Amino acid sequence: MSDLTETDYLVVGAGAAGMAFTDALLTHSDATVTIVDRRHAPGGHWIDAYPFVRLHQPSAFYGVDSVPLGQDAIDRSGLNAGFYELATADELRAYFARVMQQHFLASGRVRYFPGSDYGRDPTGRHHFTPALTGVTREVRVRRKLVDTTYLEGSIPATSAPPFAVADGVRCIAAGELTRIGDRPERFVIVGAGKTALDTCVWLLAQGVPAPAIRWIKPREGWWLNRRYHQPHTYLPDFYAGVGLQLQAMAEAASVEDVLLRLESDGFLLRVDTAVMPTMCHGAIISEAELGLLRKIEDVVRMGRVRRIERDRIVLDGGTVPTDAHTLHVHCAAQGLARPALRPIFEADRVTVQPCLWGFACYQFALLGVVEATIERDDDKNRLCPPIAYWDQPADYLSAYLAAMAGEQARAAFPALATWARDTRLNPLSGIGQQRDHPTVVETRERIKRFGGAAAGKLVKLLAATA
Repeated sequence: MSDLTETDYLVVGAGAAGMAFTDALLTHSDATVTIVDRRHAPGGHWIDAYPFVRLHQPSAFYGVDSVPLGQDAIDRSGLNAGFYELATADELRAYFARVMQQHFLASGRVRYFPGSDYGRDPTGRHHFTPALTGVTREVRVRRKLVDTTYLEGSIPATSAPPFAVADGVRCIAAGELTRIGDRPERFVIVGAGKTALDTCVWLLAQGVPAPAIRWIKPREGWWLNRRYHQPHTYLPDFYAGVGLQLQAMAEAASVEDVLLRLESDGFLLRVDTAVMPTMCHGAIISEAELGLLRKIEDVVRMGRVRRIERDRIVLDGGTVPTDAHTLHVHCAAQGLARPALRPIFEADRVTVQPCLWGFACYQFALLGVVEATIERDDDKNRLCPPIAYWDQPADYLSAYLAAMAGEQARAAFPALATWARDTRLNPLSGIGQQRDHPTVVETRERIKRFGGAAAGKLVKLLAATA
């Protein structure tokens, strides 16, 4: 090994999680941080994202706490018209690069090693190896390793299709759509997650007729309505969504009943109202996007694709024809990982995992604040117990219940309560400024009426699904 690097924290990963956590450490402690990342630039999966992707939540809620993202502008055209801006992949890459250069490195407390693979030898020593030099460098960590890769999943842009593809079959990842040289007669979209939704919406918005698109959907999903996830002037509607969720949870007779009630309220959306969703990943879409997606009538529901041959697509439950004039777009990947949970805070390690429902950057920054301001790991883990990334509808309810319990526990710690009240990453941090808005007043009464009952009912509903 070559020369030694010493640091208080060694953060593995320069994506949103590592950046938000590091920003919190810099703000709330005097720690030094070394960041190691295998990608060539900060930004995590945004470095590899398909060109037409946009953040599915408003820019105002994303990034690191100390550096705002975007201009807090309302889009005046397109499918997001009337709502606050959604950053593009290019904007996000530029944002994280600016945070790294002008905030982290400029502080003198951060060292950054891109294009490097992290490792740990049998004796427990940390090291990293830059891909271009191959020279391994040891890192002496005075406080903790921060692992942001434990739940790292796979995305179509960097993963091979999870099915066999015969020679001569045209099959590409979503990002390659912007570079195709000739126009296919038909498109087959494989996948049911957010990448597939974005791809279908982009094709339709580009003028591809709906009958030219076949959509292979292994599952139907629940999606959050963007109308209830807006900042600033629309924050009362966001707050109203909290009240609607608590009322639905308090009054429902089953997990499915909760979701159907929230669909009736317009809080949840699904593309096909004739199919009960079995997936709930927490992604946000607009009603305008939903309207486009519903134009696609050629939907195949035969499970997962096993292989694509020259003349047919073989699925779990049957086959459908294809041909040489069809372009197959693979939007299928593992997505977010769901390994066994482990304590987030340990003596020499922080394993970044979700601890509440939604809004990733808020909870990643929260973990950094907890690490910097709470002394004992037992207390930290009590305040932020890990939960698995949500996949099935019941996961949404268990995550929401965990969020309620965690919020109550953290309220007893003034430093955490103050930070949560003030940070821009907390979607509801500004609600106090609109306390007299009629919607806020009405929702506050709804929360008082149903909040306690919702928590108790969630425990019963989840127990019934175990």
